Amino acid sequence: MSNFTGNNLSAILAELRREYTSEPLTEDSVSNDPFAQFSFWFDESLRAEQPDPEAMTLSTATRDGAVSARVVLLKGFDDRGFVFYTNYQSRKSRALLDNPQAALTFYWHALNRQVRIEGLTEKVSREESEEYFQTRPRGSRIGAWTSPQSEEIAGRQALEEKLAEMTSRFAEGEIPCPLFWGGFRLRPSYIEFWQGRENRLHDRIIYQMVDGQWRILRLAP
Repeated sequence: MSNFTGNNLSAILAELRREYTSEPLTEDSVSNDPFAQFSFWFDESLRAEQPDPEAMTLSTATRDGAVSARVVLLKGFDDRGFVFYTNYQSRKSRALLDNPQAALTFYWHALNRQVRIEGLTEKVSREESEEYFQTRPRGSRIGAWTSPQSEEIAGRQALEEKLAEMTSRFAEGEIPCPLFWGGFRLRPSYIEFWQGRENRLHDRIIYQMVDGQWRILRLAP
């Protein structure tokens, strides 16, 4: 087991420091539409072969302010917002149904970029959830029926036994989308595009919804 002390940890972290060398991000270079700007950056992350560019940290808070975060996968976006799917009985879902305010964070290391998105969440339509569910691999669809997400279980064997039960149940034919499973859409009111720059003087361009219009601002790094 590694033994990190204050001194040697500081030395290790110092060796990991790097300079952010990137093209400038300016108010004139970004789109007037934050969703178009996100699409452009997402496409560039794909071309840069950024691992898992769709991975995003979802941060939630309960009504009394208890905060939690986890990584989920973006499954779609348009001018309505950003969509991901989950078990509606999971811890994240319970938090979102209790307090719909949430945040998403993308970090694309290959491009020295980060995108922060804040807004309100809502369930997507049942039709959208069912349509997406049928595009998932068969094993993932069976897995959705198998796991009581975020609930305590007796052990891995209990999960394997449930998987065997569901595999037998859905041995033939289509696998329906469970009523306890579906999507959330985050409708943003704030989107920040962060571009790493030299000397930690990063570019931060934000889109903020004001009176129904997107306002573009620059923040100090």
